[in-house]
Amino acid sequence: MFMAEKGILDIALVTVDLNQGEHRGQPHLAKNPMGRVPVLELDDGRHLSESRAICHYLEGLYPTPNLMGLGFEEQAFIEMADRHIEWNLLLHFASAIRHTHPGLAVLEKPQFPDFGASQQAKAIAAAGIFDKLLQRQPFMAGQRFTIADITAFCCLDFARGLLKFVPAEHGLHALQDWRTRVAARASAASPRAPLLP
Repeated sequence: MFMAEKGILDIALVTVDLNQGEHRGQPHLAKNPMGRVPVLELDDGRHLSESRAICHYLEGLYPTPNLMGLGFEEQAFIEMADRHIEWNLLLHFASAIRHTHPGLAVLEKPQFPDFGASQQAKAIAAAGIFDKLLQRQPFMAGQRFTIADITAFCCLDFARGLLKFVPAEHGLHALQDWRTRVAARASAASPRAPLLP
């Protein structure tokens, strides 16, 4: 979605099948010894991993539209918003999914369903905080669309697809309205940003 927002079309996407363990195979481990995705292969043969680091690199190569902040102050506040989303929404939803969804049992051995349920409750509580935030401002980091909105949108679509989480069903109408607005962006419908049903 970050690449689609910037109109980056010249980076080839390679699918890594996590359920088949491709991320644990030597070809992938040679690129990222942590065995995680995504990984960006640079023209000089180096590999850059971690979504945020890759986005930072792409922001430098393709500075417009700016998604990570103009100047140190705006960058700091966008970074703060993005970290709040990652640590308080994404982490809890991801843990809930990994420990409760049967399709992810192959990745999470053993699954702990009680832990997953507790993480889902924490994620929903955090969603309430973001709902209050969006009652005061139009986007996650303030007055404009940024990487923080991309992180939150991808998180909510992940939770929608695998946990059937719909903010409005929890009384989170500002968050639902924000999600609807972001879903209407061309980058959300991009084939480079596939969404779960």
